[in-house]
Amino acid sequence: MFKGPVSSWITCAWSASALSIIFYEDRNFQGRSYECSSDCADLYSHFSRCNSIQVESGYWMVYERPNFTGYQYFLNRGEYPDYQRWMGFNDCIRSCRMIPQQQGSHRIRIYVRSDFGGQMMEFTEDCTSIYDRFHYNDIHSCNVLEGYWLFYEHPNYRGRQYLMRSGEYRRYSDWGAVTPRIGSIKRIVYSN
Repeated sequence: MFKGPVSSWITCAWSASALSIIFYEDRNFQGRSYECSSDCADLYSHFSRCNSIQVESGYWMVYERPNFTGYQYFLNRGEYPDYQRWMGFNDCIRSCRMIPQQQGSHRIRIYVRSDFGGQMMEFTEDCTSIYDRFHYNDIHSCNVLEGYWLFYEHPNYRGRQYLMRSGEYRRYSDWGAVTPRIGSIKRIVYSN
C-alpha cells in the first residue's frame, strides 16, 4: 500500500477482492500517485506524467493516450520502478483498462484480408511465430471467439502490443494498429 501523506494521493473506491493499480508521477514510486480499480478512459486529471507503476492485483492494459488509444502495455502483478520496465517509450499514460479473469477456453481466428477474407487460421494456444504456423505476417482482420488475447508486432512476444477482447475486428485499425504486422499471439491466462 502507499507509504506517504494521505494528502498526496487520490484513490478510487475498491474492495479487498478488486483489481488494483497505482500510478506514480516519479520514478521508484515517488511523487503524486493515483490508485485505480476499474477502467479509466482519461487519467490526465489525476496525474500529468507516469514514471512508475505498482500492480497490486490483476492484469491491466495501460495506454499512452486517452480513450484506450496509442501505445498499449500489458502489466501483471508486480512493480515497475520506471517506464522502461513496462517497455514504455515515454512517461505518458493516459488511460487504463482492467482485464477480467476469464474462465474457460480461448479461441481466435485470424485472416489475411480485411472483413474476414482470404486465408484463415484458428488458434486456441499461444503462438511464438505467426509466420512459422500461418505463413503470413500481415493480419488484416480477426474474430476473438473466446478469451482475452495479446497480439505482438514481432515473434517471441516482442514489439507493440494489442489487447484483443471478444468480438469482431474487421481491419487492423480496429485493434489500434497502424500496420497489419503481427508476429506472435498470446492468451491472457490468470495464474494462481
